[in-house]
Amino acid sequence: MRLLIEEAKRVLPHSYAPYSGVHVAAAVLTDKGNIYRGVNVENSSYGLTICAERSAISAMVTAGERRPVAIAIVTDMDEPIPPCGACRQVIAEFNSEAEVVMHSVKTGKTVVANLRDLFPSPFKLRSTG
Repeated sequence: MRLLIEEAKRVLPHSYAPYSGVHVAAAVLTDKGNIYRGVNVENSSYGLTICAERSAISAMVTAGERRPVAIAIVTDMDEPIPPCGACRQVIAEFNSEAEVVMHSVKTGKTVVANLRDLFPSPFKLRSTG
């Protein structure tokens, strides 16, 4: 998972967080071995803000892939941060068993969890496999 963390760290400087000051980057590893990156992009109308995780998942889908096996979430905060509820739901749409790697570049601390442990009952309209 070190590679996934490094891929997210590469794009962390591109994070746009002028309001919260919380910079986040994500890197998604797919079942085909490809990595897609994303950063958080804040907006003065807070509801329009997009999280790094959803940005990376969107890049994955745009490239035609649908199966993330792991996602690294990197922040400049003191502690690693987990995905928010909206991001947990979006990740679960594609793989409710994805590995979630949370890392702080400030302290070097890393926490690893399975999405199922972080989000045991995602909303589903139908079985997505």
